[in-house]
Amino acid sequence: MKLLQCAFVILSAACFSVLPGRAEQTGIPATIVVLGDSLSAGYGLQPGESFPERLQVALDERGVAVKIVGAGVSGDTTSGGLARLGWSVPDGTDGVILELGANDGLRGVPVENVRDNLAAMIEQLQGRNIAVLLTGMRASPSMGSTYASEFDVIYPELAQEYETDFYPFFLDGVAADAALNLDDGIHPTAEGIDVIVERILPSVEALVEGLRPSP
Repeated sequence: MKLLQCAFVILSAACFSVLPGRAEQTGIPATIVVLGDSLSAGYGLQPGESFPERLQVALDERGVAVKIVGAGVSGDTTSGGLARLGWSVPDGTDGVILELGANDGLRGVPVENVRDNLAAMIEQLQGRNIAVLLTGMRASPSMGSTYASEFDVIYPELAQEYETDFYPFFLDGVAADAALNLDDGIHPTAEGIDVIVERILPSVEALVEGLRPSP
């Protein structure tokens, strides 16, 4: 009898160890961390107007049970995001919206470095059984066409290689629109954030849906 009990305990522990995150457990909302830079940190905006906050409101209105946690740091690069990944994305996180690279592109960080940093973050997150929604970024035209073309393809290529959820351009519908950006021409206004949320919402909902157990 004792042998049977021990075998049951070992088998149960083995089964539990391969279960996905908390979102798979009935009644517990998924936790999604937005790991990013000033674009998601709410630079120049009032409380309640940042991307994570507005995304939370939109998901609540649609009845999607999820907790959005902002982990944006103004000025952050992909190397900075990689360095703080462990404490910015705590245990118990189910998914990450990875929004980094804009500052790399503005500073002309070598494309290989940007790719390696993003790949390392994805690998670490997937190794922790955390789903990733990778959001694409585009380099500034001022960096030259060669750099921009090499930079811009990093994101779709990584999404395909690591089979992550993918949103092609975080600033879609907002970039270069003066009415939707602050005076610096880089950071979205509150209205610009709402446009971003509206456009990315289906991708976020798909991320959340993927965290749930199959029927």
